Amino acid sequence: MGQDHDLIHDWNEAGERWEKPPFRILFDDETLRDGLQSPSVRTPTIEQKLEILHLMNRLGLDTADIGLPGAGPHVIKDVTRLAQEIVSAKLSIAANCAARTMLRDIEPVVDISQKTGLPIEVCTFIGSSPIRQYAENWTEDMMLAHTREAVSFAVKQGLTVMYVTEDTVRARPETLRRLFLAAIECGAKRLCLCDTVGHATPTGAANLVRFAKQVVLESGADIGLDWHGHCDRGLAVANTIAAIRAGATRVHGCAIGIGERVGNTPMDQLLVNLKLLGWIDNDITALPEYCEKTSLGTGVPIPVNYPVVGADAFRTGTGVHAAAVIKAFKKGDHWLADRVYSGVPADMVGRHQEIEVGPMSGESNVVFWLESRKIAATPERVQAVFQRAKSVDRVLAEDEIHAVLSALDESRVS
Repeated sequence: MGQDHDLIHDWNEAGERWEKPPFRILFDDETLRDGLQSPSVRTPTIEQKLEILHLMNRLGLDTADIGLPGAGPHVIKDVTRLAQEIVSAKLSIAANCAARTMLRDIEPVVDISQKTGLPIEVCTFIGSSPIRQYAENWTEDMMLAHTREAVSFAVKQGLTVMYVTEDTVRARPETLRRLFLAAIECGAKRLCLCDTVGHATPTGAANLVRFAKQVVLESGADIGLDWHGHCDRGLAVANTIAAIRAGATRVHGCAIGIGERVGNTPMDQLLVNLKLLGWIDNDITALPEYCEKTSLGTGVPIPVNYPVVGADAFRTGTGVHAAAVIKAFKKGDHWLADRVYSGVPADMVGRHQEIEVGPMSGESNVVFWLESRKIAATPERVQAVFQRAKSVDRVLAEDEIHAVLSALDESRVS
């Protein structure tokens, strides 16, 4: 069938609509840099980082932050290897590196770029909010001086610069205007607006982007705007979408939302939502593998109820829910089966609907489970498995169901 307008009335399209932006949305993946700042994260091996980098490339992401070389020789080694991989494997993803507004952070980025022959965007950052200024004993003049020195140096070395103001969402507009204009005058090509502590709401994110757009307009320069969000209030994906709607052309995220405190914008959830909105056409079937490899490399487990890539995302043991899916399968309509009890079609991310058997299941669950495994769903088998399911407090594992079936067969023989 495949005609969603016939079977789904979409209230998302009623009244006020989210129109597709008039620009191509770009993605910057922070998994291998900002994502590794969480105190619970294990740093992946270089082999694991390379796997994740290739998966970013398969997902059609535009840039990857491959590290902060100013942190020391161990980071320089990995960043160099990742840069070499982009060149040797002819990956389409571009590279950038984080750096404080200090020459000693930018110099190793220059060295790696020259050594590998890979253009590397330098993302030079400085805190911008009054609370950071007070805690750090910074003056605005000092911040402006660091900004001018760092951006000018990077540009003279042939690097493209994204100027990053940390904690932008809590900074005063007059301070941001001075910092932005100083960076633009010194040659920065992008400005990154950061919700460093997850303070923003969607309204705040949009307000900030619109303000930055006005400053860029005043400058007369062709400057791109990035949005970098964190999830402390659980609003990271919503804030990022609001930032795009307001004019942010590149947005940041990390696989499974890893990062400092409760993490960065989950890149996986962001991609799914933008795909469903029709704003991007990336092939995201590699999304589960991207998340699984990140989970394996960092030691951060994926919760079973995590959206789209969690174990239970397309899995049900409830009788009523399963019955609807099973009826759709019996109609021979995969499109229907993938949507009747799912707001995200499983096949969009290379997964499928799963029917389990447990205490909340109906007999139809058992029949489907058996038939999907080419086991004849005789009344005796169905009842034996069904009764076993009603005697436990959880979904039955596959080997448990096979044990019930084996016991039934043995009783017949005897």
